[in-house]
Amino acid sequence: MIRPIVLSVALFFVGATAVFAQQATLKGIVEQEESREVLPFASVQLEGTRYGTSTDQNGFFSITQLQPDTYKVVISALGYEAYRAEVALEPGQIKQIKVRLKSSSKELDAFDFEADKIQEKRENTNVSTISITPEQMERMPSYGGESDVAQIMQVIPGVTTTGDQGGQLFIRGGPPIQNKVLLDGAIIYNPFHSIGFFSVFDTDLLNNFEVYAGGFGANHGGRISSIMDISTRDGNRTRLAGKANVNTFTGKFMLEGPLAPKKDGAAPVTFMLSAKGSFLEQSADVFYPYADSTGLPFNFFDGYGKITAYAGDNGSKVNFFGFSHNDWVNFNQTSDLNWSSAGGGANFFLIPGAANVNIDGVFSYSNYMINLEETAAPPRSSEINGFNFNVNFHQYYGINRLSYGIEANGFSTDFRYENGQGRTIAQTENTTEFATYVRYKFLAGRFVFDPSVRVHYYASLNEPSLEPRLSMKMNITEHFRLKAAGGLYSQNLIAANSDRDVVNLFYGFLSGSENLPDEFRGDEVESSLQKAQHAIFGAEFELFKFLEFNIEGYYMNFNQLININRNKQFDDTPDNSAVPDYLKKDFIRETGWSAGLDVLAKAEYKNWYLWVGYSLMAIGRSDEIQDYTPHFDRRHNVNVVASYQFGKDKAWEVNARWNMGTGFPFTQTQGFYEFLGFQEGITTDYTSENGELGIELGEINTGRLPAYHRLDVNIKRRFNFGKHTKLEINAGATNVYNRNNIFYIDRITFDRVDQLPIIPTVGLNMSF
Repeated sequence: MIRPIVLSVALFFVGATAVFAQQATLKGIVEQEESREVLPFASVQLEGTRYGTSTDQNGFFSITQLQPDTYKVVISALGYEAYRAEVALEPGQIKQIKVRLKSSSKELDAFDFEADKIQEKRENTNVSTISITPEQMERMPSYGGESDVAQIMQVIPGVTTTGDQGGQLFIRGGPPIQNKVLLDGAIIYNPFHSIGFFSVFDTDLLNNFEVYAGGFGANHGGRISSIMDISTRDGNRTRLAGKANVNTFTGKFMLEGPLAPKKDGAAPVTFMLSAKGSFLEQSADVFYPYADSTGLPFNFFDGYGKITAYAGDNGSKVNFFGFSHNDWVNFNQTSDLNWSSAGGGANFFLIPGAANVNIDGVFSYSNYMINLEETAAPPRSSEINGFNFNVNFHQYYGINRLSYGIEANGFSTDFRYENGQGRTIAQTENTTEFATYVRYKFLAGRFVFDPSVRVHYYASLNEPSLEPRLSMKMNITEHFRLKAAGGLYSQNLIAANSDRDVVNLFYGFLSGSENLPDEFRGDEVESSLQKAQHAIFGAEFELFKFLEFNIEGYYMNFNQLININRNKQFDDTPDNSAVPDYLKKDFIRETGWSAGLDVLAKAEYKNWYLWVGYSLMAIGRSDEIQDYTPHFDRRHNVNVVASYQFGKDKAWEVNARWNMGTGFPFTQTQGFYEFLGFQEGITTDYTSENGELGIELGEINTGRLPAYHRLDVNIKRRFNFGKHTKLEINAGATNVYNRNNIFYIDRITFDRVDQLPIIPTVGLNMSF
């Protein structure tokens, strides 16, 4: 009885092996004809079959498990002429092709949902994922005619910004420390400048910009809220090209081109350089003397460089990159803030010719330092520096894909701070983390499943974290789909400020500490990690051929958060053993949650582009003794972006953005009293001691500020001077109707400080 079963199983595997051995694979690289740069997200279809895919950010595609035959390959992308050719595949063959698409002047609708676009949506879960192309970035309103990641992030549903000055971004209830930002695989610790209009990134360099607002897969880790993954394109392989910009806010220069003799019309080595900076502090007196009594004391400088070397002609390559970011803020007689960030590294992309797999990875190092000096408080400083390394493998099985990889991170932190009670909180720490993950996306009928699992080990805390995750989609009809995602997440990094601080110009970093209370609300807690669980449900659908909707509801449970203890009153010594931990430890434990609904509608029809986003959100926090609402809890947030191109060759463009958000919570002032510090202990003569002004505060964050709203507009006119040379003149204004949006009110003097007033801009862009 056993022998026939064993024989049957053996015959099955022999037969299956023979079938797979007969199947063929088609893979390749898609490039732009003119610059020979790779073309991401191009559609690849085998006409007349169910087989199809799209290129990744490296322009790579792979279609496996094909029966030997002759196929008609159709490759298309917005703004390019479609490629059509017949490809013959033999049994067991792994055939690689390289395709170059030519630019097209033909009018196309970006959201013309043809079969290839629908197929991409049917085969990927895309839960809480926003991908923005360089073309879409150009349609967003901009300051001085230069689009910027900071401005783009602010219109994404679920993203809340605290304002124009010292602006920070909060994604679905997660503060900045819970958001991981990657540039070409390197960790960027502070992606936004102190004036909320600008990021450290040059959008002219970007190849891909994706935001994972929650429910992301196990290939990403070390953060409990969101991931921002940004990659730069490679330099022009055929000619020297560049762009220069100057406006009332900033100036920029970018240059790219070949760095070695060309072969077959394209150089095997390219370079790309970019430098941009502001001169607001200098120009404000001329252009914006009415803005504030202290002017606009913001200056910054960003630099980026990249060298790309191609290994052969199959698309394999290695990139070497470096960056430097600097920021200065000087509020006269109040505070002096400066921070700097620098780093670099290398990443690679390999396509083995005889295997159905590709490999990518990165090694990078970065450093971040911030200092804040205030007249009314002791100075603060923070520094973090470290490396990150990862290698990822991707194998293809038809339209299914298996990914797995390893990751190692190491960083050191150095922080010093004195709180309002005069107690010093300091930390110098070295931290190492290791992780591995497996992820497998597969289709089963109408369903798409994307399960993954991550094992993340925090060596300095000697604490492992097992993190299963799942994303899935159900294709109800061709144009209507349901989706869901969830999982477990952890992180070690802690912000060097409290979530209760309303205005945070200072934003430093700490690693996880064991200087924590042993209990939380009477329950013993052993873990020193911040942890969260995500649960997301949504739907996406298309109407007509140019309009798409995405609706998602979410709940994030932050079952452990670590905050700096701003209320520490006692030293943690044996003499204070009877004092509760939450009054003497450097850090405190908290829990929290956020829940909300995000709605996004996008349309592009002929010369019109429209983006409408709405967010409904509620956030809660609980510490050892109370429940409270954090200061970034904005219940309603609306963003409307509209763009219209007109004139010959669409040389004119007008765009506008209107944002409205309900007021942030704040803690109200109940009264004032004389505070006696008893500096000499019991011998202090309270009848003659000079006291200080004490403030009696109400219940934390039970008040609400007025609503925030602002309209920004911009108009552009483009002039062509030959094939490559273009001049663009632009003009616009921020806060067009001069809304007085509150920034904060000084509790003692009752002076009100508003966000920025109406700020007109003019600018010139020259590309060649």
